[in-house]
Order: sequence, then structure tokens, then C-alpha cells
Amino acid sequence: MLQRTHGVAGVVAAECVLQYFHVPLWSWETAGAVLLGCFAGPLADIDKPGSVMAKLLFPLSALLKVLKIRHRTLTHSIIFMVLIAMAAKAMNPLYYWTFLLAYASHPFIDLFNEQGVALLWPIRKKIRLLPKFLAIDTGSRSEDVFRIVLVCLGLWLLIRYTLAGM
Repeated sequence: MLQRTHGVAGVVAAECVLQYFHVPLWSWETAGAVLLGCFAGPLADIDKPGSVMAKLLFPLSALLKVLKIRHRTLTHSIIFMVLIAMAAKAMNPLYYWTFLLAYASHPFIDLFNEQGVALLWPIRKKIRLLPKFLAIDTGSRSEDVFRIVLVCLGLWLLIRYTLAGM
């Protein structure tokens, strides 16, 4: 999936956390959580040379390259998500859960991609949720449709939260 799809998924994850914590829609906490979700959603692609995240966080990306960490392995794995969950434990709970869910949305939606994800890394077997003929190719029309569905879900969550606050 492309960065913009992962960014939208991260924002949807942030919306879910904001609603769970009953954070007012028009607040600095909401703005911070949405920005964090937009950043954390595509963050797992730091392992992909040339990606926006690899460019933004070049020293970490370069280290992963030196360590020969391949795309959709370590940074997309359950073990890595557990490690970042432990490392981020000191964060404010709103931002902690926003970061974790937005980050986890990345490998989750990559499971719909034809290439799959090495969720159980260091075991190399890649897992995908759809058969190859239904899988979503990166940059394809089907990814555009998937992203539109995510945007609609985000709008629905926003409208639902706005009406519930009235």
C-alpha cells in the first residue's frame, strides 16, 4: 500500500481512540492524536528505501539497510509491535493507544496486499488475508477504492462522533 493509504488508516485509528477516550472534537488533544495517527500509520515503511518515512528518518532507515532488514519483515512484525509498545509505555494513554493502533494499522492493511507481511518475523513466511486474485496491488485502482472506503469510514466516524456530542 502507498503512504497515503497508510496515512488515512492511521487517522481512522486515531479517530477510534479519540472516541474511546471521549476527547472533545475541537481540542489540541484531538489535533495531536490525528497528526500522530497520520505519522504512525506509514511509519512501518521506514524499512523501504525511498519511502517518505525512510527519507524523514534517514539514520534509522540506513541502520535497517546496514542490518539487511528487508521490507515487510521486522518493522511489520508482531514482535516489533510488542517492542514499540513497551518502549512507548511512558506516553500519555491517549497518544500511546493512538500511536500503537495507527502503527498496527500498517501491517494489518498490508495483509490485504498480494505480497503479504512477515508478521511472525524472524520466520520468513509472509501472510496475506486474501487469495492472490483478490489481493490489492500497491498503487492500483483497487488500492484507490480501498483508500476511498477508509476515507468514508473516517467521515462516518467523525459524523457519528459529532452527532453523539450534540
